[in-house]
Amino acid sequence: MNGLVAFVSGLLFACGLGLAGMTRPEKVLAFLDVAGAWDPTLALVMVAAIALHAPVAWWALRRRAPLLGDRYEVPARRDVDGALVAGAALFGVGWGLGGNCPGPALVSLVAG
Repeated sequence: MNGLVAFVSGLLFACGLGLAGMTRPEKVLAFLDVAGAWDPTLALVMVAAIALHAPVAWWALRRRAPLLGDRYEVPARRDVDGALVAGAALFGVGWGLGGNCPGPALVSLVAG
């Protein structure tokens, strides 16, 4: 059952990325071009996602256990180390140079 939930969640996420146009690198690069022809669409997509996720996460984390599991898997570590900073920098540079982060890149790859 967890595999099905994960698949449906990923499919919903992919559809959202596609509908918002976030699988098009030129749209992402236009968002990063704050000194030129800036396109705020990505910021609006992020705000909408946070607005939807925040109340659901608040509600879910107040439950004793998740609907489809025995307990929540919440990371215990909160420290910032070199590996985290290096990974974030690599992600940011790749996103800025290529115009795709991993999620939209996979959607684009599958969608052709």
